[in-house]
Amino acid sequence: MSSGLMNLLRACFQPRADGHVHTGSDAGGRQDGLLWYKDIGQHFNGEFSMAVVQANNLLEDQSQLESGCLSLNDSGPYGTFVGVYDGHGGPETSRFINNHLFQHLKRFSSEQQSMSVDVIRKAFQATEEGFLSVVSRQWPMKPQIAAVGSCCLVGVICNGTLYIANLGDSRAVLGRFVKATGEVLAVQLSAEHNASIESVRQELQSWHPDDPQIVVLKHNVWRVKGLIQISRSIGDVYLKKAEFNREPLYAKFRLREPFSRPILSADPEISVHHLQSQDLFVIFASDGLWEHLSNQEAVDIVQNHPRNDLTKKCCVKIDPAICFTFGPNYSC
Repeated sequence: MSSGLMNLLRACFQPRADGHVHTGSDAGGRQDGLLWYKDIGQHFNGEFSMAVVQANNLLEDQSQLESGCLSLNDSGPYGTFVGVYDGHGGPETSRFINNHLFQHLKRFSSEQQSMSVDVIRKAFQATEEGFLSVVSRQWPMKPQIAAVGSCCLVGVICNGTLYIANLGDSRAVLGRFVKATGEVLAVQLSAEHNASIESVRQELQSWHPDDPQIVVLKHNVWRVKGLIQISRSIGDVYLKKAEFNREPLYAKFRLREPFSRPILSADPEISVHHLQSQDLFVIFASDGLWEHLSNQEAVDIVQNHPRNDLTKKCCVKIDPAICFTFGPNYSC
């Protein structure tokens, strides 16, 4: 993200009368200089606070928190949904995810009458397919939309279980209390998909064994096809569908060699964690936070500062971040 106007959103909401909490980086708040904020509030399973720093003149990132019913039926399941969408190339993909991913999750949850890894994976797939349809429609008038994409980090708490789904290089970190020492230790819950990581480069090479240039070291930075650091995303259709990697797309995005299979993946890596009493809070943030702070430093900030100040402390120089704590009862 390039430097530019930096706005801070600290958005925290009380539940509506129907018990559902909704907030996102597009929500209203109070302006205080460069700060845009609201005070701390409750979600279905505890407290949360939320912040966004605008790193560009055009905000490419989105974030949201939904708490209450996680299906289209009032019968449930109930819980909390968290999303951090770190866009690149433009705002269209992150906005699309913000408007559609949770709705897809509710639809598939209704069909299966439960929350599961399969429900989350289907919601990601439907969101990717939906954005591909947008690109197909807009390509004749706006071909550069094919080069717009977004990382997508999601957390779902339901029935005492925390699901983490990730595409790209955002990260979820748990703060866990260790009774023997009294410390709160950082536990990373998500894996990142960035070509700077050797295992990611190896994965790309296994996906594309016939392409010796699938990852290229360019200006001392590893990039997929010399263009992009992440290996998984929503959008970035120019690296998934060959018909969108041609004129009139800008030359800097066009590959010299044709490709027959997607270069980037939209299949999220999903992990499942059964919450315990010693699990205190989770931080969801894009790479902007983790470039400045280690996992443990971020956890220490959350643990050592009042809840109504923690997001500001964590997020003065970063993109979207959400931190929420767990209540005494994890059941949804």
